[in-house]
Amino acid sequence: MTMPNALSIGAARGAVELKQFFRERSSVVFTFTFPAVLLALVGSIFDSDALTGAVGGGQVLTASFAAAGIVSTSFVNLGTALAVERDDGTLKRLRSLPMPPVSFFLGKIVLVVVASVAELVLLLAIGVLMFDVALPSEASAWLTVAWLFALGITACSLLGIAASSLARSARSAGVMTTLPYTVLLFISGVYTPIQTLPDWMAGIGSVFPVKWLAQGFRAALLPEHMAAQEPAGQWELGKVAVVLALWCVGGLVLCLTTFRWRSSLTR
Repeated sequence: MTMPNALSIGAARGAVELKQFFRERSSVVFTFTFPAVLLALVGSIFDSDALTGAVGGGQVLTASFAAAGIVSTSFVNLGTALAVERDDGTLKRLRSLPMPPVSFFLGKIVLVVVASVAELVLLLAIGVLMFDVALPSEASAWLTVAWLFALGITACSLLGIAASSLARSARSAGVMTTLPYTVLLFISGVYTPIQTLPDWMAGIGSVFPVKWLAQGFRAALLPEHMAAQEPAGQWELGKVAVVLALWCVGGLVLCLTTFRWRSSLTR
């Protein structure tokens, strides 16, 4: 009999995570409706051609919110879930099982990938139906979406895992992830054009991956002439890839140095 390896155990754990997630209806509804409702509301308010030529504000926001949805399903949801599981002792019990730690995290990543794909499809559907977003027909644009998706969920998932250790209890878990997420949406050019932000605020936003992920999705989903609306006057996809890759490395280092299986309040 062949013993299961870490990958197969991770896949099995991913199936368990998906079943648990979809059984919690309130969590499912919040996960998928929060970015979608924000896009519908904010997009309707700013859906004007005045500042962007032939491209409406709703179309620009759809591209930016594609990034926001990925950050929500990875950083916010994963970080919150791990903090809650640490607080109620779930992580401690799982650690005592004969399951490699890498398999546990692979299971979490399976959930993040499935939720992120569903979120992205939902946001693009809203953009098409409400704001006349024209999905790209070029294979190169979808290839850009693919590598942005891969780097985005990797970096934000790792940062979510690291951030989960900052919460001292389940009650503070949501605050530790939702607050920085909301602030970053404002200072990263998701809600408003980044040119309208104070220089110091835009400078802080440019340090974090949300700004670059949103810029990358605008490059993939908007016409080429919209690059002139970016601070640098171009899409800078090479720089986007480098920054996101560096955050993947940095997130991994933070995970390895900060993640803990037990609550600090456990005696």
